[in-house]
Amino acid sequence: MGQIQMVDLKGQYLRMKEEIDAAVIDCISSTAYINGPQVKSFQASLEAYLDVNHVVPCANGTDALQVSMMAVGLKPGDEVIVPAFTYVATAEVIALLRLKPIMVDVDPDTYNITAEIIEKAITPNTKAVVPVHLFGQTADMESILKVAEKHNLYVFEDTAQAIGSVYTFSDGTQKAAGTIGHIGTTSFFPSKNLGCYGDGGAIFTNDDDIATKLRSVANHGQSKIQYQHDVIGCNSRLDTVQAAILDVKLKYLDSYSAARNKVADAYDAAFADIEGLQTPVRAANSTHVFHQYTMKVKDGKRDELQKYLGEKGIAARVYYPIPLDEQPAFKEHAIIPTPLLVTQQLCKEVLSLPIHTEMDEDTLNTIIEGVQSFYK
Repeated sequence: MGQIQMVDLKGQYLRMKEEIDAAVIDCISSTAYINGPQVKSFQASLEAYLDVNHVVPCANGTDALQVSMMAVGLKPGDEVIVPAFTYVATAEVIALLRLKPIMVDVDPDTYNITAEIIEKAITPNTKAVVPVHLFGQTADMESILKVAEKHNLYVFEDTAQAIGSVYTFSDGTQKAAGTIGHIGTTSFFPSKNLGCYGDGGAIFTNDDDIATKLRSVANHGQSKIQYQHDVIGCNSRLDTVQAAILDVKLKYLDSYSAARNKVADAYDAAFADIEGLQTPVRAANSTHVFHQYTMKVKDGKRDELQKYLGEKGIAARVYYPIPLDEQPAFKEHAIIPTPLLVTQQLCKEVLSLPIHTEMDEDTLNTIIEGVQSFYK
């Protein structure tokens, strides 16, 4: 068996090759390379899948966050609460817009931000919060929404790793990740659960006025009147070819989630009795789509285990080794209201194993045996 990678995009493509190839050729043949009909088709398909009023396709997940913050009129100096344990893009756009990233800790089990953590960080200058649905499950949005409403904060959901996840409220109501706050954002980076073959992203909202502003900002600030630009915007659009690919892959998203959960279930069972590992904790109020299967490796053995697996041809990745507050780029931007003890510990302990839609039994057993043999 060759090197086991974190994802198998080629295998996934081969399973859908005829559909994907036909969709791409149709785009090229039509020559509608920008804002072609496939963009509108995918937009409608995703709106139906998420049960959300508006999907605004854009160029990538980072743009999705930036356009969202521009659309609601946040001003330089406004504070935006963001977890320190996440990918850089979430906080990057805050600093880029000259807003203040307030970096806070996360729950040690779900790796997600909580309402309690958010409320302790709120000041009179706080205008928004960005719950990042990390690794595939949704943050506790019901409690977060209550805090946001109490303090009049915008809620921007970063759903790049959790598209397809479903959150259940205490009254039994269910909503898709990304459709719960004021605005949801996602990335279609190729390795994402719903990934295209290049860059791509989208923004979700149920608010008609916000949707109008999002579309304007993403299109050079243009109004419905061509060449009339009402606000300073940017140029962020989803390529037609990528939209066509995503429209095909969206039909398989639930099966992708099921396949990832099958792998996660096998890992959970295999590692349950290993004292030095904590397998992912699944929140009771959210489904998990396992963008990553991220364990905590105790007793300072994380790097040793990663090296051991690598020597056996098994990829294992650390997401994320350096907290955002310790990144040089944020030295002059970040505000850290309280010590980030959980984040610091997670950066030393987390390790993600390969998990993807094409994993066969032989590959799965090789990974399991690799981890188990390290602890024998």
